[in-house]
Amino acid sequence: MHNPFKALFCLCISAFILPTTAFAESYFNFETHQFRPVAISLSGNELYVTNTPDNRLEIFDLTGTEPLLKSSVFVGLEPSAVAVRNNDEVWVVNNLSDSVSIVDVSASPPRVTRTLLVGDEPRDIVFAGGNNQRAFITAAHRGQNGPYVDADNPGELTTPGIGRSDVWVFDANNLGKSPGGNAIYVLSFFGDSPGPLAATPDGKTVYAGVFKSGNQTTIVGRVLVCPGGIDAKPCETMRGGPVAPGGLPPPNANTEGVPMPEAGLIVKWDGNGWKDELDRDWSNVISLDLPDLDVFAIDASTNVPTQKAAYPGIGTILYAMAINPVTQQLYVANTDAINEVRFEGAREKGSDISTVMGHLHESRITIIDPATGVVVPVHLNNHIDYDDLVASKKTRSRSLSMPVALAVTADGKKVYVAAKGSDKIAVLDSKQLESDSFRPSTRQHIAVPGGGPAGMALDESRQRLYVLSRFDNSLVVINTRKKKVITQLAMHNPEPAEIRLGRSLFFNALETSSNGESSCASCHVAGDKDEIAWDLGDPFEPMMKNPTPVVGPLMGMKDFHPMKGPMLTQTMRGINGNGPLHWRGDRTAGNDPGGDPLDTEAAMYKFNEAFVSLMGREEELPNEQMRQLVDYSLRIMPPPNPIRALDDSLTPMQAAGEKFYTTVRSVAGGVTCAYCHPVNRERGQFGTIGLTTNVIGGRPFKIPSHRNTYERAGMFGRAPSRSLPNNGQHMGPQIRGYGFTHDGGADTVIRFASYPAFRYTNPALQRRQVEQYLFAFESNFKPAVGQQITMGKGISDRAINRFNLLAHQALTGNADLVAHGTIDGLARGFLLSESGVFKADSANMPELTRQELLALARTDDNFVTFTAVPKGTGSRIALDRNEDGILDGDEPSADISE
Repeated sequence: MHNPFKALFCLCISAFILPTTAFAESYFNFETHQFRPVAISLSGNELYVTNTPDNRLEIFDLTGTEPLLKSSVFVGLEPSAVAVRNNDEVWVVNNLSDSVSIVDVSASPPRVTRTLLVGDEPRDIVFAGGNNQRAFITAAHRGQNGPYVDADNPGELTTPGIGRSDVWVFDANNLGKSPGGNAIYVLSFFGDSPGPLAATPDGKTVYAGVFKSGNQTTIVGRVLVCPGGIDAKPCETMRGGPVAPGGLPPPNANTEGVPMPEAGLIVKWDGNGWKDELDRDWSNVISLDLPDLDVFAIDASTNVPTQKAAYPGIGTILYAMAINPVTQQLYVANTDAINEVRFEGAREKGSDISTVMGHLHESRITIIDPATGVVVPVHLNNHIDYDDLVASKKTRSRSLSMPVALAVTADGKKVYVAAKGSDKIAVLDSKQLESDSFRPSTRQHIAVPGGGPAGMALDESRQRLYVLSRFDNSLVVINTRKKKVITQLAMHNPEPAEIRLGRSLFFNALETSSNGESSCASCHVAGDKDEIAWDLGDPFEPMMKNPTPVVGPLMGMKDFHPMKGPMLTQTMRGINGNGPLHWRGDRTAGNDPGGDPLDTEAAMYKFNEAFVSLMGREEELPNEQMRQLVDYSLRIMPPPNPIRALDDSLTPMQAAGEKFYTTVRSVAGGVTCAYCHPVNRERGQFGTIGLTTNVIGGRPFKIPSHRNTYERAGMFGRAPSRSLPNNGQHMGPQIRGYGFTHDGGADTVIRFASYPAFRYTNPALQRRQVEQYLFAFESNFKPAVGQQITMGKGISDRAINRFNLLAHQALTGNADLVAHGTIDGLARGFLLSESGVFKADSANMPELTRQELLALARTDDNFVTFTAVPKGTGSRIALDRNEDGILDGDEPSADISE
């Protein structure tokens, strides 16, 4: 029988081929956020800096007139934090490697002696507890190295009402016999995406913050809002179901009078109910609670570390924490989202139509008094008049954007704040902060050359502040008495120029916004997302043609209405080659003369208008700057999938889901899920072909990717609907207010998979199978990428098994396998070749078989760490760091960075 759906699809595919942009493959940018990238040794004579793009720990000598680079140690992929255990040992958290490198800094040369394996994407580390010998490490509640490995529910992604913010605790004096170490406890807290840590000076209390913690907003899904706009009366969302208070607030049509399509509504908890902008209570149709717990206090002094307090309402994105050693107040650097306000674009003063223009995320330091539990948010930019949509240069110069690091003087009087989005260090009075009497002034600021201060360490004895400048990957030294920069030392940086140039435009609010507070990175945190939804339509705009081919029956609205309704912030990671952008694909060049609607690079240029309509800039970025931003954005990459097994295999449930997904014609129109959501590794497509569909809801939406589906779990709770009428019970406290689909209105994958567009013969089983497969969906990098194992004198069978797994993944083309160690007193690098032998970083050293390299690792002090790295990067990482054609071990220069 003729299938018009399939015929249309084939016509679209044959007429439009998604273009891709070719980039060099020896470096991939994961844009990892650095939580604690700088630390000073206990003696004060050495400085440790995580060189994130180069996967190294840089060690500087501080005994001279200025820091001197003395050693460079390969640790793991994307190091994000470093902490000093004692004068002999520092620990480095490797975000992409899901590991912690223990570095012996007393050895010559310094070397990694052990690698601990932890949960997914570890971020920060502190030492506390008895004699400060317990290591506390934040990591996501998932990952192949974690304890949550139930074959039918890896990562506990289908378990409602649980904490998803883990803190791994290790006894530094007894790491256990497992090759990856044995954590003495893995504590789970009721939050998601864990981030910063802080420890009291006595080591008795550790504070753990949630990185992307939300802000007690959630979504009333489209089917739970009464149709008819502001004129709609309260209604039952389904027969016998809960009563909704009405329709969408006004306006309900655009400037041309075209009624907006039905959409969901963002509501915020006000202490008494879920309220919209008209103060209507939607609690009847909200089936979850959002405690919004942001910071947890851990009693680190007891035999079993336990939670002793939790603090809500700290902020939406938590970047850093520090304790005032005198007042004992906890300072939390954060930004807070204003996503409950609808619409973008300029408005007349006094207009009754709202806008978030220039007012997206407020930069704050929230003060927590542990003695009383009182929480006081302090706005760092309280000089901004948000009604003045296009602010003055003076206003912008006083602003601080994205406070990502804190340091407090020993007397508790001064607080240093690294404002990554402002290229500044601010020196603030702690009394003014704690009393909320702070007033912004440029006299408090120190400009950081290179831009993007990401971390710092305060050296009061030398009157120095050591700052990591992320934009140019350098160490900046500041005289704290004179508030002047003394010197700037560049660290080795493998990043191509287009990444370095575009990064500053992505993060820098001084350059890209009117009032200096927000940037692209305010919502696209670290090139990713803020885990909430925004309603960024504009009723003053006209309809726009949708030039992207539509897959499926042509029903409902094909073109783009300027009032789009709430939509989740999407990731910027891995978007290259995925067609037009945004959930609807409305960022497209298809309406330009001769423009290709599937050209992702051309679509990126359409974001230039957002610098005016969202950031309040008077004009768009110049073409050259926009080109730099586009080049940077297209190179941000996602991490490997932490749910899929390290050997790239699938569990029986996942495999059954893949088979159903790829072979069963379960979608309305008689096609498979994979028909619209295929995996095409060569084009970087993992669940999308870039075309449009309107089979769900009759509105045009770009077919979305599935590669980060696992990150959305944690909502659990929505009022009953036609698809799941018996699943509307109140689900109690949850950690997320948004789930799946464009607006987060589907609390679970099962809810989405139950939409009428999908067909099953055994719904309960097949939906669960598809859900498990989507959680383990393919990504740009195979699961083994980043994984490590360190071999020493006592090599266990389990360590050999892990080494063999990594080697097999390399030999099958899923990664490169590199090795770093100290051989005969020299730091050496090795790369596993296609023939199965290890090439050394010196022409004077012979190739080694795997057995020969393992035998060397068994020799005293010859520790060797094996790391699976992205395919194509192994030669640079292991053999030729600066890619000058001369192997690292044969470099004539004594400069180790060369």
